[in-house]
Amino acid sequence: MAKRFTVSVRSGGRVRKERFDDLRSALGEVDRKVAELEDDASARPVGGGLMRRLEPVQQVVGRVELTGPGRLRAGIDVRGDGSSEAFTGRVRRELVNQKRRESAVDALRRALA
Repeated sequence: MAKRFTVSVRSGGRVRKERFDDLRSALGEVDRKVAELEDDASARPVGGGLMRRLEPVQQVVGRVELTGPGRLRAGIDVRGDGSSEAFTGRVRRELVNQKRRESAVDALRRALA
């Protein structure tokens, strides 16, 4: 049986992909990879001279994407300050609103349920 879900991790110019049989396993891997990226996030402000200044919260330092059957496209962006936000879609991206005390991964799980 072919693996149906793909988790892609983009960080520091590298892309790593893993395949999974079911959504639950794939979301578990998303959770692990997002936690790793959040722990390592430590961007500094850039710009301010000729270009506008970008604070760490405005910089995406890593992205974990999930693709699967039925045009499933979703993921989580990890910001330079260690925060993260979930999204669905690829070309037309829609942010997933996080509820109070809900992690980005939990918000993504809720959106995909």
